[in-house]
Amino acid sequence: MNPIESNIQPNLHFWSISSTEILPKLGSSTSGLSTEEANKRLKQYGKNNIMPSSKESDLVLFFSQFKSPIVIILLFASVLALFLQDYSNSVIIFFIILISGFLSFWQERGAKGAVEKLLTVVQIKSLVLRDGNKIDIPTEQIVPGDMVLLSAGDVIPGDGMIILSQDLFVDEASLTGETFPVEKNCNAVKEDAALSQRHNVVFMGTHVVSGTATVLMVYTGKQTELGKVAKRLSIPAPATEFEAGIRKFGYMLVEITMLLVLVIFVINIYSHRPVVDSLLFSLALAVGLTPQLLPAIISINLAHGAKKMAKSKVIVKKLSSIENFGSMNILCSDKTGTLTEGEVKVKGFMNASGNNSDKTLLYSYLNSFFETGFQNPIDKAIVSHATPDISGYIKTDEIPYDFIRKRLSILVKHEQRNLLITKGAFHNILDVCSKIEIEEGKQVDLSPFKEDLEHQFQDLSKQGYRVIGIAYKDATDRITKQSESDLVFLGFIVLFDPPKEGIIETIQELNKLGVSLKIITGDNQYVTAQLASKIFSYAPKILTGKELHSMSNEALLQQINTIDIFADIEPNQKEHILVYLKKKGNVVGYIGDGINDASALHVADVGISVESAVDVAKQSADIVLLEKNLNVLIAGVKEGRKTFANTMKYIFMATSANFGNMFSMAGISIFLPFLPLLPVQILLMNLLTDLPEMTLATDHVEEDQIIKPRRWNLKLVKSFMLVFGLLSSVFDFITFGILILIMHANEIEFRTAWFMESIISASAIVLVVRTRKSIFKSKPSMYLVLSVIAIGLVAMILPYTPVGKFMGLSAIPLHYLGVILMIVLVYIVSTEWVKIFFYRRIANM
Repeated sequence: MNPIESNIQPNLHFWSISSTEILPKLGSSTSGLSTEEANKRLKQYGKNNIMPSSKESDLVLFFSQFKSPIVIILLFASVLALFLQDYSNSVIIFFIILISGFLSFWQERGAKGAVEKLLTVVQIKSLVLRDGNKIDIPTEQIVPGDMVLLSAGDVIPGDGMIILSQDLFVDEASLTGETFPVEKNCNAVKEDAALSQRHNVVFMGTHVVSGTATVLMVYTGKQTELGKVAKRLSIPAPATEFEAGIRKFGYMLVEITMLLVLVIFVINIYSHRPVVDSLLFSLALAVGLTPQLLPAIISINLAHGAKKMAKSKVIVKKLSSIENFGSMNILCSDKTGTLTEGEVKVKGFMNASGNNSDKTLLYSYLNSFFETGFQNPIDKAIVSHATPDISGYIKTDEIPYDFIRKRLSILVKHEQRNLLITKGAFHNILDVCSKIEIEEGKQVDLSPFKEDLEHQFQDLSKQGYRVIGIAYKDATDRITKQSESDLVFLGFIVLFDPPKEGIIETIQELNKLGVSLKIITGDNQYVTAQLASKIFSYAPKILTGKELHSMSNEALLQQINTIDIFADIEPNQKEHILVYLKKKGNVVGYIGDGINDASALHVADVGISVESAVDVAKQSADIVLLEKNLNVLIAGVKEGRKTFANTMKYIFMATSANFGNMFSMAGISIFLPFLPLLPVQILLMNLLTDLPEMTLATDHVEEDQIIKPRRWNLKLVKSFMLVFGLLSSVFDFITFGILILIMHANEIEFRTAWFMESIISASAIVLVVRTRKSIFKSKPSMYLVLSVIAIGLVAMILPYTPVGKFMGLSAIPLHYLGVILMIVLVYIVSTEWVKIFFYRRIANM
């Protein structure tokens, strides 16, 4: 028996056990596991996931193609026909359903495989000790006994005990609801300690805000606290707008299908036709009306779009988000690194009088050099700007930066003096200062100087500089957050980050695509306004975080669409802003890469991060950019809209053509003494007409379908289905009239001629209704044209083959074929004319 199995129980209170005691129980050590042992445990415990893997086996995926209730009923009817010794119908129906399912399976399998390969590019990884060496491995491969090394921004991959830590603060809001980051340490707690009081333990799904730690993983996957919650509350992710539209569309089809099936079945029974034949005919019509390949077509389109977006350096983590990406009309973004170069540079270090100061430089350098929290551009810029001599200074303590205090404090010892140095947002530093240094070493009361300092801050900010305050005081040998009081204001750290080259043109291109850019930033309004004056072609409207706090929800809802810049915003306000943008009916994208962006990324319709982002941001995002560049985003938006357009093409085509055919069959059934088509012929016709539409993912999309956001419109789908479905029925009835009244076709000739006409017209009409433009002005893809030609030829040749005879078709005189082609030609011309009328007068969109 594995030592873990015998010693570690699911209810072990490991937070009350010392690290020296827990290591032997887990069969681990401070140097971690061996690769061989880790592989054994991975097989034993499975992958480190709290939910079942979304990857289906090929067998499960294949059988999922037949889960449609209508298909199940039809399969049951096929079995019933077998018992009634109607062998040919039973076998043929079963065979056609099998082929349809196999085609759908093959396409979905290929699509899923392509997407899985793309996702490996942005896989979340953890740094662990294996064989005594530090290596990055996917978080799903973490096992009990692994020694994980954590730093700021890391997502914690399991429940574990802290072995070593330094200034570790963890955001546990996802598990405990605690708003503020929790400080962690290595000290054991009582056995009955509540979840929020276990300060020596970290939990799966939470993330590191600042500091570092070495953690021994005790529980992974479903055994974690998060796994237990997920098991009790299996809450599915909210449906995207497109998914909700598909669901409503499905309900509409079910209503129409059930009504038609019932009417047709009653008509056939009333006409004294065999019950089994009537049942099979009605069910075949139901299958014919249902766009069976819709799931496969959507998967193909989304996977094709994801592959094309990957070429534009956009990796799609959640396929359904592509549709929302194309529908997005507002993009919210921070400014640093997205609108600016992201390379923060130091302008200067000033004292309180606004002059260059070596002391300000030294204290700023000490604070940044000894900081051990998350890496950030400001500290990097300060440390790389100059290298003063700090050989006599020793760091003894630290209070990491957090997004509430907006300060970072370092305690250093120099000779016999303990010196607390604090830097941070100017106003947050000023709030904890009571004195000011006006000359070297001369400290006076701060109050008379506050107004002058505020003017200096505003003047520098209005010039586009980012201004950080720095302060100090003598302290004891240990510090806490309460130590940040009665400080001496020393001076300013002045930084700048120029606008990104070409950003003005990029924003203009976004506007042309119908996407409005809104800046959400923690920087003050003056710096942001200076940047905005350079990149916007108009005077933007600014709302500050302080004003947002005092604004009522009703007022915010009324004004939010008109606000261009949200400045001096706190992390929790970002989510609030996005929620209200969505309440106004917008499809909102949010691009973020920081620790404090996770909640905003989650609530956005499209969460967008970058490959260089912290793990928690990448994990929360739907889409990951391989470059932090809005030009990359623009290419992705265009591909998203193309994918949306090609998906909608199938829905328009399939529903209108199928509705028309089924309506025609329901109508003609009243007058004919025989079934207009055999059930197997209906199924084969539905299969053949679906095949060209599988190539729609490769089709060209016109500029007018890309130039503005497109959203799901069930009313438009209904209108299209009725108009073009009924137009199809008109030509069906013309065909019926010619065949019966003029050509005096017998039962088999009638079925064969209509079978051919239905397939040829349905295939050819794809080339017309795929575009809003004239058929002569819009070029279809080569694959679509070839598939339409191929299916048309199959329809004309099939009745003259043994397979056609087996399906109940027969060779018909060539003049029948000429009449069919003439009807199809007139149908195409009529559809082209009606299409112009439809988009001008009816759709008007």
